[in-house]
Amino acid sequence: MGFKEFCGNVSFWDENLLLNNSWPQFTECFQQTALVWVPCGFLWIISLAYLPYLRHVTVKLPGQVTWLNSAKTFFPLALCLLCVVSLIKTASLHDQSHTATSLYVADALRAVTFLYAGLLCVLERRRGLVTSGVQFIFWLLTSLSDIIPFYSGIIQKGHDDDIFRFSLLCLEFTGTIIMLVLQFFSEAQHRHGYQALGQEEVSPELYASFPSRLTFWWSQRLMSMGFKKSLESKDLFPMDPVNQSRNIVPPFRHAWQAEVDRVNNINSKISPKKASFTKSAYDKTDDEHTPLLNNHTEIPQTRRDAQRDSTSATHDAPSHTRRTAKQVVKNKDKEVTSENHKTRTNQPNQNGYGTGSTQGEFQGQTGQVSFKGQRRGQGHGATNGGTFPKGGQSKVELSASAPSEDDGKVHPSLFRVLVATYWLPFFIGQFLMLLYTLLQFVNPMVLNALLDYVNARDTSPEWQGYVLACSFFVASFTATFVFHQTQHNMMPLGMRVKSSIITAVYQKALTMSNESKRQSTVGEIVNLMSIDCQRLQDVTAFLYLTWSGPLTIAIALYQLWGILGPACLAGLGVMLLVIPVNLVVVSKQRKLQIATMRIKDQRLKIMAEVLNGIKVLKLYGWEPSFQDKVLYHRNKELDNLRKIAYLNACSTFVWTLVPYLVTLASFTAYILTSELGYLDSTKAFVSLSLFNIMRAPINLIPQIIPAVIQAGVSLKRVNTFLNWGDLDPDNVKKDPKAEDVIAIDDGTFIWDRAMPTPTLRSINMHIPEGKLVAVVGTVGCGKSSLLAAILGEMEKTKGTVTMKNTIAYVPQEAWIQNATVRDNITFGKPMSRRRYDQVVSACALESDFKILVGGDMTEIGEKGINLSGGQKQRVSVARAVYSDADTYLLDDPLSAVDSHVGKHIFHNVIGRQGVLANKTRVLVTHGIHWLPMVDQIIVLIDGKVTEVGSYEELLSRDGAFATFLRTYLTRDSTSEDEDDEDPEIQRIKEGIFQRLESITSDAATSGDERRELDGVRRRVTKRQRSRGFSESEKTPPKAAAPPPQKEGMTRLVEEEQSMKGGVKFSVYLAYIRALGSYAWLFILGLYVMFQASSLTANIWLSQWTDDATLANTSLAGTQHYNDLNAMYLGVYGGLGAAQAIFIMAFSLLYNTRMVRATARMHAAMLLNILRSPMAFFDTTPIGRILNRFSRDVDVMDVNLPQSARMTIVGVGNLLNTLILISYSSPVFLSVVLPLGVLYKLVQMFYIKTSRQLKRLESTTRSPVYTHFTETIQGATSIRAYGASDRFVRDSQDRLDKNLVCYFAYLVSQRWLGVRLELLGSVVTLAAALFAILNTSLSSGLVGLSVTYAMNVTQNLNFLVRTSSELESNIVSTERIQEYSESPTEAEWTNPDHPVPSDWPEDGDVKFKDFELRYRPGLDLVLRGISFEVKSGEKIGIVGRTGAGKSSLTVALFRLVEAAAGCIVVDGHNTGQLGLHDLRRRLTILPQDPVIFSGTLRMNLDPTGSHDDSELWNALELAHLQAFVAGLPAKLNYECGEGGQNLSVGQRQLMCLARSVLRKSKILVLDEATAAVDMETDDVIQQTIRSEFKDSTVLTIAHRLNTILDYDRILVMEDGRVKEFAPPQQLLADSSSDFYGMAKAAGLV
Repeated sequence: MGFKEFCGNVSFWDENLLLNNSWPQFTECFQQTALVWVPCGFLWIISLAYLPYLRHVTVKLPGQVTWLNSAKTFFPLALCLLCVVSLIKTASLHDQSHTATSLYVADALRAVTFLYAGLLCVLERRRGLVTSGVQFIFWLLTSLSDIIPFYSGIIQKGHDDDIFRFSLLCLEFTGTIIMLVLQFFSEAQHRHGYQALGQEEVSPELYASFPSRLTFWWSQRLMSMGFKKSLESKDLFPMDPVNQSRNIVPPFRHAWQAEVDRVNNINSKISPKKASFTKSAYDKTDDEHTPLLNNHTEIPQTRRDAQRDSTSATHDAPSHTRRTAKQVVKNKDKEVTSENHKTRTNQPNQNGYGTGSTQGEFQGQTGQVSFKGQRRGQGHGATNGGTFPKGGQSKVELSASAPSEDDGKVHPSLFRVLVATYWLPFFIGQFLMLLYTLLQFVNPMVLNALLDYVNARDTSPEWQGYVLACSFFVASFTATFVFHQTQHNMMPLGMRVKSSIITAVYQKALTMSNESKRQSTVGEIVNLMSIDCQRLQDVTAFLYLTWSGPLTIAIALYQLWGILGPACLAGLGVMLLVIPVNLVVVSKQRKLQIATMRIKDQRLKIMAEVLNGIKVLKLYGWEPSFQDKVLYHRNKELDNLRKIAYLNACSTFVWTLVPYLVTLASFTAYILTSELGYLDSTKAFVSLSLFNIMRAPINLIPQIIPAVIQAGVSLKRVNTFLNWGDLDPDNVKKDPKAEDVIAIDDGTFIWDRAMPTPTLRSINMHIPEGKLVAVVGTVGCGKSSLLAAILGEMEKTKGTVTMKNTIAYVPQEAWIQNATVRDNITFGKPMSRRRYDQVVSACALESDFKILVGGDMTEIGEKGINLSGGQKQRVSVARAVYSDADTYLLDDPLSAVDSHVGKHIFHNVIGRQGVLANKTRVLVTHGIHWLPMVDQIIVLIDGKVTEVGSYEELLSRDGAFATFLRTYLTRDSTSEDEDDEDPEIQRIKEGIFQRLESITSDAATSGDERRELDGVRRRVTKRQRSRGFSESEKTPPKAAAPPPQKEGMTRLVEEEQSMKGGVKFSVYLAYIRALGSYAWLFILGLYVMFQASSLTANIWLSQWTDDATLANTSLAGTQHYNDLNAMYLGVYGGLGAAQAIFIMAFSLLYNTRMVRATARMHAAMLLNILRSPMAFFDTTPIGRILNRFSRDVDVMDVNLPQSARMTIVGVGNLLNTLILISYSSPVFLSVVLPLGVLYKLVQMFYIKTSRQLKRLESTTRSPVYTHFTETIQGATSIRAYGASDRFVRDSQDRLDKNLVCYFAYLVSQRWLGVRLELLGSVVTLAAALFAILNTSLSSGLVGLSVTYAMNVTQNLNFLVRTSSELESNIVSTERIQEYSESPTEAEWTNPDHPVPSDWPEDGDVKFKDFELRYRPGLDLVLRGISFEVKSGEKIGIVGRTGAGKSSLTVALFRLVEAAAGCIVVDGHNTGQLGLHDLRRRLTILPQDPVIFSGTLRMNLDPTGSHDDSELWNALELAHLQAFVAGLPAKLNYECGEGGQNLSVGQRQLMCLARSVLRKSKILVLDEATAAVDMETDDVIQQTIRSEFKDSTVLTIAHRLNTILDYDRILVMEDGRVKEFAPPQQLLADSSSDFYGMAKAAGLV
């Protein structure tokens, strides 16, 4: 039986019946087959994928039975029943009349499908679904299909022929409409007893109906709220769980692991020998546990040479573990000079020094990536430079250096990982974009039919015109939903890519080896997170343009072939000619983008160091020098941006003209090649509509190509970073059953494999449980390195390290978080009040809490800015004690506190009666007086353990330990500066001397040595020392930090505030001024002229096609006919040439001026930041400022020029379209006005919300970078405490908070886009309807009107996207302008009050009724003080916390301006001088040694005002000459970021050399020796006394004995001068405060 017989001998399709009829009539066969099979077939086919989805969907809460789901189940069953009734009725009439088989099949199929739809509703409810897109589409298709039988029955009066069947038809149609309406409602969220009480708030999208999701109506509450008020973070809805970090990271981790396994397999096949371990340079032996794969990367010769040049004398250890050059190259009895080092072989080391690898666990339950050591019993995880390994996998070994592309090995590809992780949602998005691309070609086909209808209006039925007009609306309407749903899926996909990569970068930063840290600075990594990750996110959403653009062009050309024939090849030829130009531009852009990113990294690196050392810059007046350094790199960056601007101008010129040139070439070729040479309106405007479709991808290609290039560069940069080497978790083995708590057997450890000698060698050490072990030795011998080796921070090349249990670590330089004091102490542990109070008391913090603003709830600024050095150290100790670990590693924690506080901590925390008495403690110390009280002493000399034993055992041997004691005691006795002033400590010292004397006698010491010891003993017994009070009790917060103030003020760092309301016009005005006001007007004028030319060309085309003479084809070929065609064509071409001129001039001027604008705004912000007062930096996190210089500046460099240009283009195209439509159909203006008002209302509704969302996104972005910077600084402590997972979670929480704002911003864009594009569809519908209603319109005007009406939707969509991008990007300008206009200090120079070149010539200092407060609204910290310091006097300044000592320094250097009174220096009021005139004439030696990345020469003399001889002299006086002379590059030696290549003592000596170099008449010592060892302290004191003997010296006392020989003592109390007299006079007065301090310390 054929199909016709199946339908009862009725044709399936009858075109004559349909088109030549007064109404659209379809055949019975078509109604019974196609209209039934299509919707039913959709449901059955889609179920093949939908049912498995329902089976695997996570059931949260099964839906309750409600009226809604009951109705959704009832009506399909009722419809099924109606179909069954219809089927029975048909069967009963079968004998009376012949019934087609198709009717039986239709009723049966509908009955079964409706039954299945009802059962599907029940299943969806049981699986917890609140809505169903499948059901919505099915019922929509069913309703649309039922319309045709319904109106056919009415027109054909079916109710007269068969009332029963017509009634069934009406009931079925009503039922389908009801079911369609029900799909607009979703199931409400219900609680099920106690199960849902603890549930978190969820995104409203999850409980929205399918139509609500299509139209984004579910976000209406947020949009309404944003319209009514300024949004806050708490107002935003949470993200869908699929976009949250805890669900994003695990799939990424699995994909990365699979990629690592793939790489391992490939590398093992490529080079089995290279992949296996061999014996290392330090005789690292293999055993059966040695991995067979070693992914060690050989360092190219040039790289190794560079590494040796930069690190030949020092290793890249943490800042507290550096060694001097001599100590590095010294090997016991043999000295290896730097020349020997330089002549070492340059061949790559095949074995390495025990290549660094990493291995870790991933906490799948929490979704946290964790690069941490493999625990005992677990499998090894493969990792290539920082991967996400899991148990049971093989391991990749990476060198600490960069992965080399020419090492013959394959490296893990981040691109492959991203594809493996996100291919499915990406593929779905690309499929939807394919559907959208195809939908764009529906309207040109409808336009073709409409123009044919207009040309044959008299013979065509009227209904065809209305159907065609409605077809425009339906096609645009459908395309709108498809496009925005695609973007709603692709944009969050970009978020997921960004989230997973940022987490990987963050985790990588926690596990990087020391070699890797040398290659990647904090600024560069922040750049990766802020710029590179953002570019990868942005390109994800628009990557479809790389294939949809060419596809669109190809389809358009195919359709043009059908219209114009071979003439369209002329247009294709034009496009092909452009390709080589584009390839050249793309190639150059890529190279420039790579170079620009490298320069940007350098700029941010310097900027980060400037912000970290801003106080030093201000004290020394070095801001201009570092401003020039930043601007040097910025100018190089701008040079590249200018070149990119020229290339962009070229691209804009070419791609803007290409559509017009293609049109011109095609029309010209058609006229010349066609038989008649007549271009009618149908061919012209259908072709033009296709050319307009091509215009969008052609215009976007210049944008997407640079974006893809930038993303490719960023992807490579991130990939390279993730492949850097990591710390090897196998450095330390965890063994809970080990006999010793810490065991090192034959251990050899290095910081830098380029060094000739390991830092620690042949280490054998066993520490039993519960013992107190001291590690002693001279400076640079490797004490801190030994602790680092125990922690696994060093690279182990030989031996084993075994740890039994948990560790707590106190670093030499305390790491303090930007959190409350309590949070710093508890450090993520649960709060136990009893233990907490015990710890606070033991660490002597109770008195500090009393003077802090909010007690222990006081927020601590970045780097502990509002705590003194001693307070920070005691908080660090308290953190360790509170952690309740089993083993404590204490790296000289008592060096930064005073003697009696140190004694308190030792006895109450560390000692045998302390809270850690039963714990294992390893104490690195310079305090030899504690040694008799420890259980075991380890003596280190030049990286080797020379002696181990108890105090008595070591003394009795009279070996290295006894020599060490003699060395230190001799130095201490001759120095006037000593740590141990407490009487009890003096008694201990006396005992040590007596013990040494007895050993000396027994060992028959030489006469000279004996006499020296006798002298030492006499001096020690007679001397009295003092540190009258705890350093923590006398040192206030750092210079510019405010002292204790009013109750309740506990926050120092405030939340970043976002602007409210609209972006002020002043922001746009500031940007226009930076660009050039007249230039801006000229730019707009050029673009207006371009659009006018384009508008004229289109009107000219309309007149051309409507020309009556040309329409008379009988004249074709005549001279007049040809001349007329040539005239039209010539003018059309001339208008194209005018467009070319205007757009070229516009592009060049616009792109170059945008570079000028961003250059000016960056320079203004940089200058303003450098001139900001210290209070600004104390209350503003560095990450927040860096965010402005990284992400916001990048937006201004790249995004803002693009979005502004495209917004101008969008506005121009929209106005052009509206003018053309109004010209063609003036009645259209009646629609334009109300639609314009509606458009404006929607825009206003949206703009308030989106603007505030973008600001929230910007302000929540800064904490991500701030937390990251803080994490990097404390990475060692974080790893030691095992807190990596918690910090990763914190990072993800901050990232999620930022992405919540970004997601809401994306939703607001989609909300607006859907509504505006619906308005555009109405415009198209109106234009088509007016063309049908107005029968007087020519086909040319109809074509012109409808062609450009079709562009309204596209133009509105384009304008929405570009204007919203402009609105969001201009926020970056607003943020930059905010920092460009923030309050600043006084001018650097003041021409009205110049000072002589030799000022201050004497050094007289007078304070006259001086008052000071740190910020308006705070209390005074200096209260009317008056005193005078005479020339050359040495003044010691003492006082308790908050007394105002450091405030005097702040006042003298004008870090804070006076509230009243003045300071006069040699007759000049300092308040009237320029800041640099003042600060550059004074000298200060600050407590914190700040070293900048760069050469030693630059660090000594950034201004370049001294010659080499002066620099060498300063280094000699600072006892650094020998060290620097031993460096390969000498003065040009690179210090590393933050001076990481220098030890702490060397950094402080560098600061001393700076002071010597300046050597002014006034020297201020701001606790310059508070946290240095005794050797460095001794050097500093000697140099000061010799080089500044004629200068006025103001010393904020760290130790009372250092100022006993001063001329006068200034005692401060509560901001007032309490006492000011010679020390002898004050000590003679028993009622003086100074006497009380001295007495408390045993001085009197």
